[in-house]
Amino acid sequence: LVNSKMLFVFAFQTGHTTGPSLNNDKLYKFAYSAEVYVDQVKASLQKSAGYRISSGVDVNLLWRNPDNDDDQLVKITMKDVQVENVNERPAAKNIFNGKSTEKIIGKEYLEALQRPIMIELVRGKVKTFYSYQNEPGFTQNIKRGLASLFQLQLHSGSSREVDISGKCNTTYNVRQGQVTKIKELDSCEIEKKRFNSHNQILDVSTKATSATVYVLEDSFFKSIKAEENFVFVLNYRRKTGAKIVSKQRLELKSVQAGMGLIAAKQVAGVIKTLDPNYVAMPLEAEPVKSECKKCPSLSEHWQSIREQMHPDKLSKPEAAKSFLSFIQNIRKATKEEILKIIKSENKEFLPQVVDAVTSAQTPESLEAVLEFLDFKDASTFILQERFLYACGFASHPSETLLKSLTEKFKGDVASQEIRETLVIVMGALIRKLCDREGCKLPAVVEAKRLILNRLEKASKDENVQMYLLALKNALLPEAIPVLLKYAESGEGPISSLAATALQRYDPSFLTKEVKETMNRIYHQTRKVHEKTVRTTAAAIILNSNPSYMEVKNILLSIGELPMEMNKYMLSMIQDILRFEMPSSKTVRKVLKDMRAHNFDRFSKMGSSSAYTGYITRGPDVSSTYSLDILYSGSGILRRSNMNIRVFDRSTELHAIQVVLEAQGLESIIAATPDEGEENLDSFAGMSAILFDFQLRPVTFFQGYGDLMSKMLSATGDPMNVVKGLVLLTDFLQEIQLQSGPTASAEFLGGLAIDISGGMEFSLWYRESKTNVKNRVAIFVAGNTEVDSFFVKTGMETTLEAETALDFISTVQFSQYPFLVCMQMDRVDSPLRTHTTKFESLPSGRRYTARRGRAVTLAGNEYPLHQENSNMCKKVFGAKSDSAGSWF
Repeated sequence: LVNSKMLFVFAFQTGHTTGPSLNNDKLYKFAYSAEVYVDQVKASLQKSAGYRISSGVDVNLLWRNPDNDDDQLVKITMKDVQVENVNERPAAKNIFNGKSTEKIIGKEYLEALQRPIMIELVRGKVKTFYSYQNEPGFTQNIKRGLASLFQLQLHSGSSREVDISGKCNTTYNVRQGQVTKIKELDSCEIEKKRFNSHNQILDVSTKATSATVYVLEDSFFKSIKAEENFVFVLNYRRKTGAKIVSKQRLELKSVQAGMGLIAAKQVAGVIKTLDPNYVAMPLEAEPVKSECKKCPSLSEHWQSIREQMHPDKLSKPEAAKSFLSFIQNIRKATKEEILKIIKSENKEFLPQVVDAVTSAQTPESLEAVLEFLDFKDASTFILQERFLYACGFASHPSETLLKSLTEKFKGDVASQEIRETLVIVMGALIRKLCDREGCKLPAVVEAKRLILNRLEKASKDENVQMYLLALKNALLPEAIPVLLKYAESGEGPISSLAATALQRYDPSFLTKEVKETMNRIYHQTRKVHEKTVRTTAAAIILNSNPSYMEVKNILLSIGELPMEMNKYMLSMIQDILRFEMPSSKTVRKVLKDMRAHNFDRFSKMGSSSAYTGYITRGPDVSSTYSLDILYSGSGILRRSNMNIRVFDRSTELHAIQVVLEAQGLESIIAATPDEGEENLDSFAGMSAILFDFQLRPVTFFQGYGDLMSKMLSATGDPMNVVKGLVLLTDFLQEIQLQSGPTASAEFLGGLAIDISGGMEFSLWYRESKTNVKNRVAIFVAGNTEVDSFFVKTGMETTLEAETALDFISTVQFSQYPFLVCMQMDRVDSPLRTHTTKFESLPSGRRYTARRGRAVTLAGNEYPLHQENSNMCKKVFGAKSDSAGSWF
């Protein structure tokens, strides 16, 4: 006879699949502990919040299949359960101090926890898990976590296993006397709530690992050590993050004489003989959630934060903080609770309530807000607009949301502006759903078809523009031919809009046909185009891997263009070279040719310009600003374009774009329009993109009559473009720990924003001025928590900042060349971070440890080209003698 030790070695050497084997009539006594730690990512575990559950564990063999030694029924019993801090702590900071285990856990739960479980092991894998059916889910999961440790494979290789974490890919590495099990947590199939932000830069990166090391002796466990690590990091500020560490340890203390085996043919017979209350149950965790007994109702919570949501406070961090906490509570509320607040609130606070309810993105919140809003009533215009914009910024929109908006668009809508906003937002939702592989969803297919079909049939310019704006958000590859048609053959604003829509596509979508069309527009080979369309076409060519000849033809055109367009194109080329943009290498090659690079071409006069610079350059993300401004030959603004973009190693986020456009204003100062722009209607307006979402453009005036009435009644106040609360970061991941408890990581980032812009003229001083004001405050809250029903532990981390960014352009056109001064200023920006680690009992006893830090980022005026600085000195030198009101 070969002894058991030789059998074990033989199993390892030959790759035999026999699992761990218990000796008959023996009782194995183990010491067990399960620990959880919560802290900042790089912190040492010695100072973490957390707790430890420890106990004795008795293990004995009840039955072995007479026909198969690899089929065993094992009884596992937890004894002498203790709960304590995971790190030593003074009595005053120990929430468990002076409390017995029964007091902490509760008598009923403790009894359930110490009631035995049975597992049927077949070739080392848990075939069946037996327990009492009516036990609390929390205690069942702790026992499932213990039972999962007994699952083992004695040969190297990979398999798909079911344990408490669900069905997971598992890899075993076997060495003599030791087995390492690696579980791919991302592969586990288990029902857990999870969602994330649409854009990677605004999102949270996660990493999860699980490893278990088994040391065996005499074909059974001598020790088992398991560890899981979960790390969460905010992509745009990697210092803000959290980690959860879960450890299990099972060590053999002694082997004693135990009860004999039960003789039976089948497992079912053994179970029935022992205790008929035992039933077969899944080994994977069951969903459990502890209820909050002292949490305020939604109405009570709203009353406590209401004042922070006043319109006058909407650019403060407190507004963003209250907005986020309100969203969290709305997500737990019923439709009736939400409607009660919406229906009882006054018009000052209602827009902010609509922001939060829409941003919650639950079926209940959507039903509530749609029941309240009546799109046939034009008097609730502001609420309808705030609802639609919140939909456009949705972090993880549902198909139901797009379907609801499509139905509203096909129905009666009292306001034409709301009708336009509806379809623009539908475009944004199409893009977000397509990005999440939802392009073939019925609601997406229907919305795409509706926009493209109605654009084809549209006869009025305003309708064409409305559908083009929707396509500018949707960025559908199949819309490119349509946009090309309108860019080349459309008139004025329609042509410009189609071109700027094409400019938003990734260069990989810009085919040979797109480049050919853009070249025809820029060089006007088929028809005369406005400067705004031609410069956009040039930007598309230069930003999409241009050929040598394309760059050469653009450079050779400089000198033959209208005067200000000459200067603008020259600035664009110089900016590409200075900022080392992708096409800079090709531009340098072309500039070696003296026909393209000569003094005549590169000394053109004018005030138009293009400039790009860095706002920040960091290890996590970098952000750039770009300002370009194009004037007509008479010195009146044609277009100013301010952009802020955020980049990481692989992704870009178009954070802000504000475009001011004007045309047909020469008659005000009795100037001559540029060639091809003689018959343009007087117009001024503003268009904005916020976090990759194109908003509905704002018109300052349309037509000469409207211009004159606005000038006569002008107050000088800027016009609001967007004001409200935006949910930026929206991340939630629920986690099933192998030791039994559930954990969750939630990161919410809110933005309180106020963007306004204005355009003013002084006929007396022959000056024009544009001003774009950006007021923003951000608040980010991360909450990482482990919930074991009798104790909670976790960490709350917050980040808050506020700033203001002004872009001012002043033009004096009393002489030529006229004087232009551009300024981009940022005020001092406070940045505050706080971290709170905690442990708490349901009784209310709580331990907290807080840390905070505050810094101020000094304000500054962002540099532009030296030519601009020289101009500003002249402008402000001349203005010191001439004070007066605009107009």
